[in-house]
Amino acid sequence: MRRFLTAALAALFFGVPAAAQAEEASSLTTLMTAYEARGWEGVGRLNIGRSGMCTGALVAPDLVLTAAHCIYDRSGDLVAPNEIQFLAGWRNGRASAYRGVRRAIAHPSYEYTGPESDLRVANDIALLKLDSPIRLANVQPFATADRPRKGSSVGVVSYAHDRADTPSLQEVCHVLARQSGSLILSCDVDFGSSGAPIFTEVAGEPRIVSVVSAKAMIRGRPVSIGTNLERPLAELMEMMNTPGTASAVAVTTARRVVPGRIGSGLTGGGGGLNSGGGAKFLKP
Repeated sequence: MRRFLTAALAALFFGVPAAAQAEEASSLTTLMTAYEARGWEGVGRLNIGRSGMCTGALVAPDLVLTAAHCIYDRSGDLVAPNEIQFLAGWRNGRASAYRGVRRAIAHPSYEYTGPESDLRVANDIALLKLDSPIRLANVQPFATADRPRKGSSVGVVSYAHDRADTPSLQEVCHVLARQSGSLILSCDVDFGSSGAPIFTEVAGEPRIVSVVSAKAMIRGRPVSIGTNLERPLAELMEMMNTPGTASAVAVTTARRVVPGRIGSGLTGGGGGLNSGGGAKFLKP
């Protein structure tokens, strides 16, 4: 599977029109001031357990979207919801809102460890139910949109291990390829960026089209891997509204995984797709 995945991604990458490959992505902009961060306060840092970190985004006043692998610990078990905190708009030591997490649900088709596959990445999403809704004028949930086409321009707002206290915006990066629901992107991500929202612009407003699952290398070029969103998110929303079913699925998922290292992400051999791992990281 690893060799197949490597070959498939490389083939898709080199199938992108030369003009799209040559078009440069914009650099990361650190959102240092309240003015620069305005409109992005719905993106926040997730503190997970004692030292884990990911990025998440509001999709409802009490729901945060992130990557599924963010809510697993190193033993392959789901992290207890009360060990997760969402810091909306976290910037320079302060957040616009602080919330605990009451429930955390990973997509049932995602497995934290096991054979690397595009299906695993496509379903690498989770929903977190906050302990109380965030109802602030400057912290608004984001709507979603359909998966963008190859060559489309997208953007991403994320935290990372080397910029954990301030979010960064990459206003323009590109969809290099689509595969079985996953997106291969030119966006700049690093450890801590897992779960970061990938945006497209619709009628002048940012809408989430994917979340960051992993980083990788394809023929020496760094890329990021985004998840599927449309059907998996709809399924998670339905599960969240059915407490008994959601809880049962979460427990089943936790029990059937095999322990492995945090953020295994995509790996490959033969000089093709090399492991960058999922972007969850442990603070030194």
